[in-house]
Amino acid sequence: MDPAPSSSPSLDLVRSLTDERVLRALMRHRRLTRAELAAETGISKPTAGESVRRLEERGLVADTGERTPGGRGRGRVGSYYALSPAAGTALAVSIAPAGITGELLDAYGETIARTAHPLGRPASPSSVAAALAAAASSLGAAAPPGAAAPPGGARPRLAVVSAADPVDRASGRLVHLPDSPFLVGELDPVGVLAGHVAGPVTVDNDVNWAARAEREHAGDDFAYLYLGEGLGCATVGGGAVTRGRSGLAGEIAHLLTVGPGGRAVPFIEVFGRLGVRRPGSTAIDPDALLAAIAAREPDRLLVARAVAGVVAAIVALADPGLIVLGGPWGPSVLAPVREAVGGLPRTVAVEAAVLRREPALAGARRDALDRLRGAIVADAAA
Repeated sequence: MDPAPSSSPSLDLVRSLTDERVLRALMRHRRLTRAELAAETGISKPTAGESVRRLEERGLVADTGERTPGGRGRGRVGSYYALSPAAGTALAVSIAPAGITGELLDAYGETIARTAHPLGRPASPSSVAAALAAAASSLGAAAPPGAAAPPGGARPRLAVVSAADPVDRASGRLVHLPDSPFLVGELDPVGVLAGHVAGPVTVDNDVNWAARAEREHAGDDFAYLYLGEGLGCATVGGGAVTRGRSGLAGEIAHLLTVGPGGRAVPFIEVFGRLGVRRPGSTAIDPDALLAAIAAREPDRLLVARAVAGVVAAIVALADPGLIVLGGPWGPSVLAPVREAVGGLPRTVAVEAAVLRREPALAGARRDALDRLRGAIVADAAA
């Protein structure tokens, strides 16, 4: 008779779920004893101890060397455990007109290192690719001792990239569209970062990432209008961003809206008529725009009516429960836009974005952390 198997599919599933609970508890608290892990996860101390042993063997959990106070009637000394440095790190990167900003994250959500590489205007695909590679290289060198380090240096496990340009959904390449303010052409962030990370590279445009970051405050059904050097919209339904077949949903620069004299014009042309574009570019100059609408009431009303026309189209097509105004100048026109939207046949609540500082990078950072934690949990079950 063959010997009985040492485990069964059901037992393996129980162990996998237990290991996941232990890992996620350590991700929340950084270090815990086996007794604390048992209390935190609701499992028994022996079961917590067995899980720690398995995770140590897989190189995912390590004894920190720290001990609890003990002895002299105070109970047994307990060992503190934490995620092993070998569990890995992740990159969150923003590609924007001002430059490349990158962060190296650990599984606790802490930023281990941050770097910024400015870009000139106009940016070229080669200059952006070089800055992106330099940022990834410098962040990889900042990986903590013990992190996965193949020949050539330590590499993060994955990267999540925010780009201030349309992004092809299938390939992750940046796409040139007419009047895109950040003209970097067919840049391929996935290809540039392939040698700098050990795993997948996820790319999406900055407006979609900003909308994901805003979800905590705006709920699961809203439209995020990005009003800055460029113009964009992300529609969130059921908690998910609508990206469209090729990933180019929300490109609103050429959406027809109300222009000077009540005439229908593409949204981007309103700012050309106001003379607030950057020289030699279709990019809007936020400082010039804010100065214009502060000094001239007709300009203020023109911008508000134009934004309201875009809101009317979004409401007709997507029926969001809320419109969020983000970007460098979006929150500054909240009052006149609310007034203009109030006169529409179908009105909707309009609020300013809560996250004002690097919202796109915040969204990419959150996603990178979720993916890193998911990869670590998957390692335990492999």
